[in-house]
Amino acid sequence: MTVTQGRDPLHGRVPELDAIGELLDRARGGRGGALAIVADAGLGRTALLEEAVRRAGPDVRTITASGVARESGVPYAGLHRLLRPLAAEIRLLPDEHRAALAAVRGGREHAEPFALYAALCELLALASRDGPLLCRADDVQWLDEVSLDALAFAARRVQDLPVAVLLAARDDRPGLAGIPHLRLGPLDEDASLRVLRDAIGDAVGGALADAIVDLADGRPRAIRDLAAALTPGQLSGAAAPPRALPPGSPLRALHRDRYLRLPAGAQRLVLLVVADEWVGAGTLDRAAGAAGIGAADVEAARESGLLRYETDAVTVRDRLVRSSLWADATRAERTAAHALLAEVLVHDWQYTGRIWHRAAMSGGTDDVAAAELAHAAVVSQGSGRYADSWRMWQRASTLTTDRTLAADRLLSAAADAWASGRPRRARAMLRRLAAFRCDGARTARADRLRGEIAAASGDPATALPLLRDAAERFAADDAALALETLLWAAEAAEAAGDVPAHAEIAERAAALPLPDEPWREARTRLMLDHLTGTAALHAGRYAEAARRLASATRHGSSVTDPAALAWAARAALNLGDAGLAPALATAAVAAARRAGIVPLESYALSVAARCEVLLGRPPAPVAAGHDGLRLAQATRLHGHAAEQLATLALAASFDGDSGAAERHLDRLATAAGRRGLVRAAAFGGWAPACLDLAADRPSDAVARLRLPAGPGVAHPGVRLAAAPHLVEALARGGDRARAAAAFDTFRRWSEATGTPVHRALAHRCRALLADTPADAAAHFTEALRLHETAGAVFEQGRTELLYGHRLRRARRPRAAREHLRTALRIFERYDAGPWTEQARAELRAAGETVAPLAVPAPAGPASVSGAAVVPSRTVPGQANGFGELTPQQAHIARLVAEGATNREIAARLLLSPRTIDHHLRNVFTRLGIRSRVELARMIR
Repeated sequence: MTVTQGRDPLHGRVPELDAIGELLDRARGGRGGALAIVADAGLGRTALLEEAVRRAGPDVRTITASGVARESGVPYAGLHRLLRPLAAEIRLLPDEHRAALAAVRGGREHAEPFALYAALCELLALASRDGPLLCRADDVQWLDEVSLDALAFAARRVQDLPVAVLLAARDDRPGLAGIPHLRLGPLDEDASLRVLRDAIGDAVGGALADAIVDLADGRPRAIRDLAAALTPGQLSGAAAPPRALPPGSPLRALHRDRYLRLPAGAQRLVLLVVADEWVGAGTLDRAAGAAGIGAADVEAARESGLLRYETDAVTVRDRLVRSSLWADATRAERTAAHALLAEVLVHDWQYTGRIWHRAAMSGGTDDVAAAELAHAAVVSQGSGRYADSWRMWQRASTLTTDRTLAADRLLSAAADAWASGRPRRARAMLRRLAAFRCDGARTARADRLRGEIAAASGDPATALPLLRDAAERFAADDAALALETLLWAAEAAEAAGDVPAHAEIAERAAALPLPDEPWREARTRLMLDHLTGTAALHAGRYAEAARRLASATRHGSSVTDPAALAWAARAALNLGDAGLAPALATAAVAAARRAGIVPLESYALSVAARCEVLLGRPPAPVAAGHDGLRLAQATRLHGHAAEQLATLALAASFDGDSGAAERHLDRLATAAGRRGLVRAAAFGGWAPACLDLAADRPSDAVARLRLPAGPGVAHPGVRLAAAPHLVEALARGGDRARAAAAFDTFRRWSEATGTPVHRALAHRCRALLADTPADAAAHFTEALRLHETAGAVFEQGRTELLYGHRLRRARRPRAAREHLRTALRIFERYDAGPWTEQARAELRAAGETVAPLAVPAPAGPASVSGAAVVPSRTVPGQANGFGELTPQQAHIARLVAEGATNREIAARLLLSPRTIDHHLRNVFTRLGIRSRVELARMIR
């Protein structure tokens, strides 16, 4: 087909373009610099350079060099191309500089590199005397060594010149050391889809778009190559989507050339890994021995750049490498690879892999092989290896002659692909299911799966009817399954802000004829109480809501599956149970990880993160939020990612970190607005008001917090949670009447729950509304006691600040200073800059001389201006140099202290074990320790 022509916009590269724009702006201002753009082939290095030239405009002079593979051994070849437009400037240089550059232009070797380097620096200064200069070099991995060294030398010395230097390379080069690096990663799903639509229009079908975006793996060049080669049948949906890059693709040629340059033994070894995607190191060694592959060939395969070697396994570098090499392999080569792997997978625990490779050798249908694969899939399911089981179910389906059994196996494949965190694969198989005749039960299972995927992927409008319809079909034969399906429908309704739909779902759940089955009574009661309790909360029936939600949390101690634990945690979160909610959420995350169910792990992490933030935990770490966001983005669960972005924005805003909050909110605005994720948007909308309070702008906070009031509104949960902040903002702004009205709803809820978290906030509100100093003091004192009971140290600091402010305004500066010092100490411990400044300003107004702002002190009892500070919870690792670690290093250090292995940490953070090992070595070096035991002792 014909691909749309014209300049393709650089989708998904906003941070990179911003960095280049800042570099160009600095150059225009006479303070230049350099960036090294490092990215693998197909990620858009050249397009980024071209966009830089376009954005530079006619007022910026541009000179260009480009590495050429065949000239990489020719001295000065790169500089020769760069200097050609500067002949006039070269003539104006001093004799010694002109002589050095003349040697380059004449192709003669120069004996003194420094003279060449100095001459190039002088030339760039001369060329930029009349206006800014952009020097760009592409494919510097192919520049000759002398040219690269000279160019990098000059790039490191343009800070005082109106010169911007952009160097683009396929990989890290030693010669680029000392130059800031800008690393391009794969495009995300949304950006990839925009690139695809630019190429073939908006009418591209969902199945085809999913297949192309999945195969391209975030590489814009691959997307365009795939789009250009689509056939009319593929565009219409009559033919299957492409499974590899087209033969004429430069990326496919690059992989093929790398492969063909290898010796025969190394080629065979690479193809073994391609056949299995992930091969244990021991298995690969046995295969090499069985095939007679020597050490030299093994090393050649390692150095090829086609494989990735981890601690105990070897994988293909990326999907494009695998699909390209597999497409180029002959049938005989593929069969030989499968046969050799089946031969060397000899251990009992390798049974499923052995069966897989045997079945892969079959052509056409083979019911015996299909049955073996189905059994192996069940074995893999039992150990949580859904990444293996879905492939086995899928292959078993294609080998099965009976259409009904084939449909069942395909449906199992889709379910397990979803469990392994592959929503695109699951959707593709569900589309294929349309070719089979499915009865009502299978249709219900398929619709539930489609609904779960849509909800987690950020499409609640699609999810809601699918899940409701599936629940209706389940109701006659399995009321408990219908109830569970209705809970996921309710989750979709909440995400969309559809409170009436949520209420209707709760009514349907309450009417289900639930069976009297003691073995699953706790789980059933938990689900029903959580759903109906949440509906009662939304409707303002607070006594009923508290009773039902409390029942759900009690049943949480009797369940072990991750979904039920997460729902129990949400019930406890709504109640404000600061002890139980985080414990249940943590248990849900752990259970999901043990089970290997990625979407449930992502969902549980979103619940855990919100527990950390809304229950007064320290605002800074929010480890579950960062873990969950990373996982949701990696698995394209956009609904979960939006929830995590809202939570992280809220966490940052609670401690006044406007930079972090705004970054999260910018990303949330795009995701939530486009997908109709009203709940995430509402939580995100709360964050700017918190920033206003931290910056002492109560009137602005009031304007942001004017949320609808009364039962049946779109977001009663957000309104209720934000009510104490609205009361505070109104009271601080002097509008006591409206503050009292805003407090009434939260007062009734806090009285219904009776938890210390809610009671503390209610007493703080009462203190702000109190008419007499005595009443205010009594409520502030009780609020502080309850904060301590709940372990809500940061909220304690905010209450201390408000109490101190009230005392100072009442002309009691000595009493005010006592509370303000405590507030200051708490805010400094959490590095809450704006809150710290508020406390310091209040202390100054109360007559105390406050020392200049210092680095936050280590946690623990200490003093500020000679006054004892109320001890509060220790922030792990602030002492002993822990604060010098990067956020990633600190996160890894905490996981090590919890007892996690490098491989477990790698799986959790979606990194390789080798990367974890690298970070851990740096942690040991920075902290001056030598062992994991020392690290654990330091953090504890």
